[in-house]
Amino acid sequence: MIDIGSRTDHLEKLLGDPWDAGNPAGFAAAVAADEREETAAAAEAALDNFGLHAEFVPRALGGRLERIDHMVELMRSVYRRDPALGLGRGGQLLPTVHVWTAGSPGQRREAADLLLDNRRITCAVHELAHGNDISASSFAAQRADGVLRLSGRKESISNFDRADALVVLARTDASNGPRSHSLLFFGADLLDPARVRILPRFRSVGMRGLRLGGMEAAGLEVPDRALLGAEGTGVDTVVRAFQVTRIAFPAMSTAVLDTALRVTLHHTRRRMLYGRQAAAIPMVRTTLAEAFADLLVCEALSRAATRALQLCPQAGSVHAPTMKYLVAGVLTDAVERLSTVMGSEFYRRDGEHAVFQKLARDIKPVAFAHIARAACLSALLPQLPGLLGRSRRDPAPAPDALFAAEADLPELDLPGLRSVAGGRDPLAASLPTVLDEELPSAVRPLAEEHVRAFTALTEAGTALRPRQLAIDAEVPVRRLAARYTVALAAAACLGVHRTAPSGDFLARPQWLAAALTRLSAVERPSGAQLPPEIEDALMEELVDRYDRRVSFGLSARPYA
Repeated sequence: MIDIGSRTDHLEKLLGDPWDAGNPAGFAAAVAADEREETAAAAEAALDNFGLHAEFVPRALGGRLERIDHMVELMRSVYRRDPALGLGRGGQLLPTVHVWTAGSPGQRREAADLLLDNRRITCAVHELAHGNDISASSFAAQRADGVLRLSGRKESISNFDRADALVVLARTDASNGPRSHSLLFFGADLLDPARVRILPRFRSVGMRGLRLGGMEAAGLEVPDRALLGAEGTGVDTVVRAFQVTRIAFPAMSTAVLDTALRVTLHHTRRRMLYGRQAAAIPMVRTTLAEAFADLLVCEALSRAATRALQLCPQAGSVHAPTMKYLVAGVLTDAVERLSTVMGSEFYRRDGEHAVFQKLARDIKPVAFAHIARAACLSALLPQLPGLLGRSRRDPAPAPDALFAAEADLPELDLPGLRSVAGGRDPLAASLPTVLDEELPSAVRPLAEEHVRAFTALTEAGTALRPRQLAIDAEVPVRRLAARYTVALAAAACLGVHRTAPSGDFLARPQWLAAALTRLSAVERPSGAQLPPEIEDALMEELVDRYDRRVSFGLSARPYA
């Protein structure tokens, strides 16, 4: 199989230079298609030509999926051009990970064949009436005369109008117990028009090109063999599968900040104010440098979390809500701050910077799609006392493979994921040990600050009682979960720095000092400013990467 670097380079070339106004898969085409609430046809065709859906099929089934971190890095080439295109195509991960996790050999083969033939599968799990509480879903499947009869509504289904198969969560038991729901996998050819009413798309501010639809079923019949996994295991399968998607989708979305930062730098280097480049104005420089540091923070945590799915999958139930809460929040805040630098150019829907307003709208769903950030803290809280207790009893460095640019990983085992963390969180356990390492003088005080904060968090978190960890937890308790996400990101950044090759930008102390400072600012937005020498180093690297046309993220890989 072709290695990930070659595949990513090939995809970049197929999609072409996004800045080229004549490129039918570039920024101009994406903006024009967005005005029509579509995605660019040429970009869709390029992805079909590349066989993108094979990236979501395990290698054992004929696809290219071996590592989640590699799949994420490749998908960033799509997201950086058009987030709606990225989510529309990357969304194939959502239904198929359920099939790989719980499906029979025949169901896996069927799903693989569909994707390898460039066809689509969609997923209908959530219902608007029940929000994040999938265990309350009312869409029902009742056995009758040897078939399952489906009734109810699923209002927000991606690619519903062109899907060849569906994965659907349905209530199969009227009780509210843990085994009240099941997953179904069946072909779209079974959607009998006499039994299914197609619901109109909800109009949205962002992701306008994403094809969303809905259905209302009234006695729709599907065969009993449509059950995906054992009856009553639907919620458990969804919870395990969401560990992958809630890590992968925010990780892919870092490319949106990459492009927003690139567009802002492009604009401010050409915009002259008061006799100098706008990029040289102190406030503008600070915003650009901070956004660069934020991007590196997000990608450091993303690298650790995606690799942990294979290195220490027992931590997936911790890293998934962490990614969704912290990375989604940092990305949306960074793009918002960049919009203030863009000024009136931010509002333009034509011209070379028009893609920025699209990015600013499309980044918003990262914070709430499939689960809201507030719900992520609720998912973390019950696990917090045990995780913090284990980290205090047995601190240990995390494996280098979580952080290094190149690392071998064990085989991806999706059926082996657990609903709740059954062991240690290697990132949390590693943070108290970082002070035993040799740290640059500019970094040590910042690392000490994060270790002290983690120690205080451990003392407070291990003292929590079960009644304090419920969905209605008080604000100070929920803040403990938020602080835990900051601790994991700090540990990831320290790990990336420790494993970076000598001479690499990531081995320099300036970016790490900036990352740890920015993480301190998550809770104290006005109390953590980048020192001038740190800001200068970041801007020098940022401009150099811009001129060399490489990514602003950890990989600094070439762009088309």
